[in-house]
Amino acid sequence: MFLFEAKRFAIVIFGALLNAVSLNLFLIEANVYASGFTGIAQLTSSIFKDFLNIDLSTGILLFLLNIPVIILGWKKVGKGFTIYSLISVAATTLFLETIPLVKLADDILLNAVFGGVIAAVGIGLTLKWGASTGGMDIVAMVLSRMKDRPIGLYFLVMNGFIIFMAGWLYDPEKALYTMVTLYVLTRVIDALHTRHEKLTAMIITTKADDLVTAIQSNMVRGITTIPAKGAFTKEEKDMLIMVITRYELYDLEKIITEVDPNAFTNIVQTTGIFGFFRREDEKIV
Repeated sequence: MFLFEAKRFAIVIFGALLNAVSLNLFLIEANVYASGFTGIAQLTSSIFKDFLNIDLSTGILLFLLNIPVIILGWKKVGKGFTIYSLISVAATTLFLETIPLVKLADDILLNAVFGGVIAAVGIGLTLKWGASTGGMDIVAMVLSRMKDRPIGLYFLVMNGFIIFMAGWLYDPEKALYTMVTLYVLTRVIDALHTRHEKLTAMIITTKADDLVTAIQSNMVRGITTIPAKGAFTKEEKDMLIMVITRYELYDLEKIITEVDPNAFTNIVQTTGIFGFFRREDEKIV
């Protein structure tokens, strides 16, 4: 348990470092914007500096924007997920304030691509280990649950706003390069971590009762148990079937490893579900 949490903490800190490197060494000096709240913080910092002559760092603005979101996540999403998201935001802010702003390349395309790739690796690793970089991840999850619409819709609206404002206030060319960054970021995140909101887990185990108890004590999810038999060994087993969100994938993996490390688990994309999934007042633990 301690080893899992230590790895999780280390990955979240490393992801925050990569996000800060992406911004301070590539995107900010090139006036290319990241996605979500990070892009909003960049854009707000540029507006204050260029139009109001007020120097507000991207890191401080990112932290301030995330304060109400972290409170919302604590109440609506779940404590474990939100705590690690808060750690990610705080670490990103710290790194943004300590890593100097450096322009490594004059070519805006190089900055857009490398900035997007580095940020995506940080975000993808953070998501894979059961946390988020805060901001739009949490807002999108809450809105998606309330309105029953895909999370991607809210990311599209937010990023569309960033692209529009970048093109309107500055150079339309910057907006186009921002689109390049967002495209690269999305593709790399998909390679590191499944982008689908809901997944189906099929778990073959000889410790079905213990596993069901452990899962239900940590996750608000229904589980279906089906008798199974090994084709080669003829050993009697059980198959557990459950639908989870992508943010619960790390927690499920941790539970399975602790209860039955010999279990075989298959995770597949779920394109749609019908019937009961989760009540509005239930949270991810």
